[in-house]
Amino acid sequence: MRYKAFSFGSDPWDPSNRFVSSWLLSPWLLFAGRLLIGLYALATRLYSIVWRCTHDDCASAGRSFPSLTVQTYWGIVCYFLVASVHTGYYAFHGRSLLQRLCRPLQAMHALFYSTIVTLPLLVTIVYWGILFDGYPLDNEGGHHSATFVIWDDVSHHAVNGAFALFEIVIPRTAPMLWVHAFWLLIILALYIGLAFLTLATQGFYMYPFLDYRAVGGRAMVAAYLIGFAAGAVLVFCAVQAVIWFRRWATETKLGLNGKAAEMAGRSHDLS
Repeated sequence: MRYKAFSFGSDPWDPSNRFVSSWLLSPWLLFAGRLLIGLYALATRLYSIVWRCTHDDCASAGRSFPSLTVQTYWGIVCYFLVASVHTGYYAFHGRSLLQRLCRPLQAMHALFYSTIVTLPLLVTIVYWGILFDGYPLDNEGGHHSATFVIWDDVSHHAVNGAFALFEIVIPRTAPMLWVHAFWLLIILALYIGLAFLTLATQGFYMYPFLDYRAVGGRAMVAAYLIGFAAGAVLVFCAVQAVIWFRRWATETKLGLNGKAAEMAGRSHDLS
């Protein structure tokens, strides 16, 4: 059991194509939804960078890159664009491209899904619950500047959660592997390392609660980090419960198994 976290498993991987099908949408509509989300997220990141470079300076755009908000948002971009390719392939060919990947890549895709449905929600909770301190009352940057700040905030700290909820509710994905909670903590630990690397190389704290002088000592920083890790586990468990309930409600109670892609000229029910 102690080696299970480092095993890719040997059981059949996603035999009913849950990652590329939905209980509500046809494969083509799921493809379109994922593609539109991926393109919107990509456009959001690019516009944010261009706006900061043209209205402020490119250094400010660079300073935001190590933030967990931006890191997870790029994850959203990559996941939804890649997932749209897999879903489109399934809709067109009637079989999943994921099934043709080697086992390590299949396992990484499943872990990627787990990060997409948990980390954006964690970012949203931490931002609005701890970091957000309101918008400035003055409008020195002009109306366009204020509009941009609010849009940028909402896109990165609210709409990101809506994208995560889309993946939690709409596809037929099974509950996540519990071992993914362990790997999420490893990913967050690596991110904290990146945050302190940013301090060492660029001279600023990515988040104020990492500054021991501002929060009242190193013990408080440790307390914040433990709380951060506990919050991640709680979000993971909450998402796991919602996925379990969605599958129970849609498949067991309502019998909505979804539609497979057309095979041999006709569609058939998934099970």
